[in-house]
Amino acid sequence: MELLGPIVNGIGIILGTLIGLLFTRISERIKETIMSGIGLTIILIGLSMGFASDRIIVILLSLLLGALIGEGIDLDEKLNRIGYFIESKFKKADTESTIAEGFVTASLIFVIGALAVVGALDSGLRGDHEVLFTKALIDGFVALVLTTTLGIGVIFSAIPVVLYEGAIALFATQIDRFVPEYLLEMFIKDMTATGGLLIVAIGLNLLKITSIRVANLLPSLLVVGLVLYAYIQVTSWF
Repeated sequence: MELLGPIVNGIGIILGTLIGLLFTRISERIKETIMSGIGLTIILIGLSMGFASDRIIVILLSLLLGALIGEGIDLDEKLNRIGYFIESKFKKADTESTIAEGFVTASLIFVIGALAVVGALDSGLRGDHEVLFTKALIDGFVALVLTTTLGIGVIFSAIPVVLYEGAIALFATQIDRFVPEYLLEMFIKDMTATGGLLIVAIGLNLLKITSIRVANLLPSLLVVGLVLYAYIQVTSWF
């Protein structure tokens, strides 16, 4: 069952959020310090991923093309619009809510990264769900911590995570027919490095150092394969 891993990952996020709701009444000062810790940890994770590849030109071009596509269709605005729609359905009148922020932030953290892609590929190619099972535990803990500061909105991030990983898993059942294994390995490294930079951006946003529209950079993860292929073709001429 190719979708078992993605489904378990979604369940992990939901359970983590539900447990995290038990700790949402802590003081604002503690929440602020916790969020700073989360931001710093996310930056560390992103930096470690960023060194997965030494093909800097591929990463740079992927980010540039991804930014052009993302800004053109304004993914950030659309993702936030979904978040605000969910928020409008669940928040109480005349009260401040972080549902939209929780949904958007958690969705970006859980979707961007090597484990999501590698795990989904393993689920689809080999029926091996171990990576996504591990990711479910990690995401569950991260969801727990995020929920203490961002609230119930984190739980809705399980939906895009399951859809994203599920789509990759289903696509992976056919990918080995037309993508050589060596090229797939190179793609995963470059995608990991590119995703790492996006995760650094999320961490900087959480620390309120920047206000990068990370969602508008998401297409860079999709164009990495095309840029890598073009890079291989050009370098083969020399």
